[in-house]
Amino acid sequence: RRFHKIIRKNVCRGKFRDAERPILINNWEATYFNFNQEKILALAERAKAIGVDLMVLDDGWFGKRDQDNCSLGDWVVDRRKLPDGLEALCKKVNEMGMQFGLWFEPEMVSPDSNLYRNHPDWCIHTENRPRTLGRRQLILDLTRPEVCDYIIDAVCTVLNSCPISYVKWDMNRNMTEIPRKGFAHQYILGLYRILEEITSRFPDVLFESCSGGGGRFDAGMLYYMPQTWTSDDTDAVERLYIQEGTGLVYPISTMGAHISAVPNHQVGRTTPVTFRSKVAMMGRFGLELDLDKLSEETLDTLAKEIAQYKNYQQDIHQGDLYRLLSPYKGRTAAYEIISDKRVLVFIMNITGAPCQVPLRLKLRGLEPDKQYKDTATGSIYEGRTLMGAGIPLDTRSDYRDFLTVFEICS
Repeated sequence: RRFHKIIRKNVCRGKFRDAERPILINNWEATYFNFNQEKILALAERAKAIGVDLMVLDDGWFGKRDQDNCSLGDWVVDRRKLPDGLEALCKKVNEMGMQFGLWFEPEMVSPDSNLYRNHPDWCIHTENRPRTLGRRQLILDLTRPEVCDYIIDAVCTVLNSCPISYVKWDMNRNMTEIPRKGFAHQYILGLYRILEEITSRFPDVLFESCSGGGGRFDAGMLYYMPQTWTSDDTDAVERLYIQEGTGLVYPISTMGAHISAVPNHQVGRTTPVTFRSKVAMMGRFGLELDLDKLSEETLDTLAKEIAQYKNYQQDIHQGDLYRLLSPYKGRTAAYEIISDKRVLVFIMNITGAPCQVPLRLKLRGLEPDKQYKDTATGSIYEGRTLMGAGIPLDTRSDYRDFLTVFEICS
């Protein structure tokens, strides 16, 4: 909790530090590279209907990017997919009452790109040595001022072209062919110069850091970008472990977390939408799936989950987190968040367990003499009762979720 407060108050900065942030939908797992303007607008329209605030266009909008082997570095819109440009797409999304966001990977260059053809020496390399591809791409050399200038100009040109509200800043491969001692440190200083310039020019844009998932989840990046994509592994069960580990230092308010499709695209697991939702609520909540493939019943459930998250977003992201049950130690994960107004208890069963006696989950951090009202039943309990006797814990079902809310009585 001390780490969380330090990061939240003394590292993160800007208008989004304490503010409610928009609920987004990202098109990546819905379409991958196979999209056009009509698909994105249809996804945005379905998302708006269930309460989503922000449409994010992911990889594939620039150059000739039909797969991941080309075009990084050429930050010019692909008119085959978006014939009217980003400006028209952004305008149409805004007219729906939604914000518009965009994916970049500015630190990278594809060998098959105009940038590489014009400046083959701009990538990280050792002279007279082969250049190693990772994910079929190379990394730009940010120790060179002219490279930093190029990235600043290219990104700012796009951000100036239309009212973009959110940027996902990706970085998807490891650094190889380090040419000299101290290079990696100099690289990061170049990156900080780029981020200082861009985030200062666009203080109203919410920036999210990403690096192969959560590979660069650190305080330096959070200084410029108040949230980080926690992992490309979006399976809800996997995310319980990932978010548990990340949350040892970093607060919930910094962890990007999305509801994704089932069977999950990474591990093939199928979990209920409410279970996926509760796990995502323990981070910066968003969606990443094709809404056209969902039933009306599932869409209605999603709408209710989104409304619930919006109601409790500030409590979740500004409150004190207590770990009640760790997924690393059993079949159930349980977390308690105490804010100024209420107490939220999240319980996620991973696998069901038989029990012969009723189980109780004891809360923590409450004031013994204060009263707490269960919003579902209207029952009122003293803090000492909730900490001493606890609340019922039902562990009989796989992938089952519970959210209990107590209002703090004045």
